[in-house]
Amino acid sequence: MRSHLHLLSVLQLTWGGILLMLGVSTGLLAVGAAAIGWTSRGTEISAAVTSFAFALFAAALMVGGAANFWAGRALRRANPTGRLVTLGLAVPNLFVLPFGTALGIYALWVLLHNEARHVFEAPLSQPHA
Repeated sequence: MRSHLHLLSVLQLTWGGILLMLGVSTGLLAVGAAAIGWTSRGTEISAAVTSFAFALFAAALMVGGAANFWAGRALRRANPTGRLVTLGLAVPNLFVLPFGTALGIYALWVLLHNEARHVFEAPLSQPHA
């Protein structure tokens, strides 16, 4: 099961990186749309709406990418919070075809397995004598 957890952490890091790069490129599209609005007459409103939409999507991609990247790092450290965050991110990832769906299914399969649960359990403290 440790090999599956390691692979899942690598996939989470990769997916987070992809989303961050998509967020940056969409942000650049927002800047380009704004530049068109500033330099062209008669297109100010449509360029502003387009720029706002691109900026909104860029922000969502950046937040999602950062969350997936953080979850991948937390899984690598066997952080129990990382397991919960990854399970939470698996649900919206299911709707991002095709890679997000595969990642979401794999994350649910790995993290809900009993052997994986034991990896993330905190060790019981020893009573003092």
